[in-house]
Amino acid sequence: MTVPAPRLVLASASPARLRLLREAGFAPEVIVSGVDEDALSAPTPAELALVLAEAKAAVVAARPEVTGALVIGCDSVLDMDGEALGKPADPEEATARWKAMRGREGVLRTGHCVTDTTTGRIASATASTTVRFGEPSDDEVAAYVATGEPLQVAGSFTLNGLSGPFIDGIDGDHGNVIGISLPLLRTLLAELGYSITDLWADRAAATASRPG
Repeated sequence: MTVPAPRLVLASASPARLRLLREAGFAPEVIVSGVDEDALSAPTPAELALVLAEAKAAVVAARPEVTGALVIGCDSVLDMDGEALGKPADPEEATARWKAMRGREGVLRTGHCVTDTTTGRIASATASTTVRFGEPSDDEVAAYVATGEPLQVAGSFTLNGLSGPFIDGIDGDHGNVIGISLPLLRTLLAELGYSITDLWADRAAATASRPG
């Protein structure tokens, strides 16, 4: 008898992460962890991203309603010269960041944690993607900050949003910059004994839609 695949729970409020997972064939439930990100710290941006992801996954995995599920926790920070930049506190901070980032490179660090609530096993790692920032004018920075978008995202920018034209390029996984690295997710699920294809929401439909 075929054992049904466990359901997926995304411990994140990020619409970008949810969209990436849905486009990749998954249908995760969303349960926001409520973790106070400002209360946590770590020696490096990469470690901080992982600590945050693990904390989010742990809080949600402890809830009785997710028993038997795979819980995915993620969190991103922008590493600029060893400093971890999360969401800016206000428009003034977002403006200052963009002016400081112009023409430079940063590394987007996204912590990933998958918790199997059936076995209690955990697989976690951080994915890193280098981002090359363009040089938007002061007027362009002001117009972008006025939209409010940079206040909602780590590092004050998004690759697939209004700031896309201000990003000259990246080196690494683009999904990681948007919010979740699907290749890393596949690796972490494999560590826990799951094939990513078995977790597709509709395997028959996914197979039928393959090109060729």
